[in-house]
Amino acid sequence: SDSYLRADRIVQACKDTGAEAVHPGYGFLSENPTFSKALAEHGIVFIGPGEKAVTSMGDKITSKILAKEAGVSTVPGYTDIIRDADHAVEIARGIGYPVMLKASAGGGGKGMRVVWNDDECRDGFTRASNEARSSFGDDRVFAEKFIQEPRHIEIQVLADTHGNVIFLNERECSIQRRHQKVIEEAPSPFLDEAARRAVGEQAVALARAVDYCSAGTVEFIVDGQKNFYFLEMNTRLQVEHPVTEYVTGQDLVELMIRVAAGEKLPLT
Repeated sequence: SDSYLRADRIVQACKDTGAEAVHPGYGFLSENPTFSKALAEHGIVFIGPGEKAVTSMGDKITSKILAKEAGVSTVPGYTDIIRDADHAVEIARGIGYPVMLKASAGGGGKGMRVVWNDDECRDGFTRASNEARSSFGDDRVFAEKFIQEPRHIEIQVLADTHGNVIFLNERECSIQRRHQKVIEEAPSPFLDEAARRAVGEQAVALARAVDYCSAGTVEFIVDGQKNFYFLEMNTRLQVEHPVTEYVTGQDLVELMIRVAAGEKLPLT
């Protein structure tokens, strides 16, 4: 909390060493728009996407609305804020049980509840909003259809500042424990060529919609019939990025640095 999470310390380190750019890694301040702003004020390049992409994709509700506008398939649900437990039941009946209640500011499986009936829904709403408040300081909760037999597919995207956006296929991380990924596989043993192209093109459409540049990951949930739905976008390099590097032979960090330096992507 007194080093990697302090923007002022990082700016000072850049000044002391003459560094022209900062790669934020895959945690810490990598998705913090005030950090990239602080760097920009001192003429230091942030090796990552612009503020618009980070802020719009950082909120689960805003990102779903933007995805829908970009023609990306989203999970059936209610993206506005749920007012109270009775409102939650009304919405859940409209979507059709089972329903997943989720914290808008959530992540890491916090503030999530699967409910199968009205009673569970009332209780689940209270628990999800309390957990969201204590974990994220934000108790907003939304609802979506709970996808059964789900597969978790993430699409690696890369974009430069010259309008080139590509996807480097997928990683599958369906093997999880408590909503945390355990194993990443590439290519997915589940997707066929047609599904891979369809989901990849939607990831690219979303990246274009938020003027994305740099490396990012668009996450989808896929059901047993290969219907896929947008979950969220990680506006940074992910810790599991070497899986994609192994199967494509592309160095994602090098490409991020080249893009940040204003170069065109060397592949289309």
